Amino acid sequence: MTRRELIDYCLTYPDAYEDYPFDELAGAPEAWAVMRHRANRKSFAFIYERGGLCINLKCEPLRADFLRQVYAGVAPAYHMNKQHWNTVHIGAAPEDVLYDMIEHSYKLTMPKGKKKLP
Repeated sequence: MTRRELIDYCLTYPDAYEDYPFDELAGAPEAWAVMRHRANRKSFAFIYERGGLCINLKCEPLRADFLRQVYAGVAPAYHMNKQHWNTVHIGAAPEDVLYDMIEHSYKLTMPKGKKKLP
């Protein structure tokens, strides 16, 4: 899977958009692509190169620990909260598992619904 394919997959989620808040040149190989929700601007994926193509994804702590034990290429996230974020080296887990991790991150960072009034 290429960097562009990974970004394009993340863009299939409703209201997701691609951002480059850390880099002036979006197309540069060292640029971090940040995938965000349009409604709340929360990030659900960080895509970058560091010893290969990587993606940082939010994850519930118990699930994050489980994934780290099952897949050698899943580790506490680089430059993120180690309890709630994982770094996934692309190719370290089957594509269906990677897609599930992306969906999980997307759902965890979704805008919260309005509270119902009594």
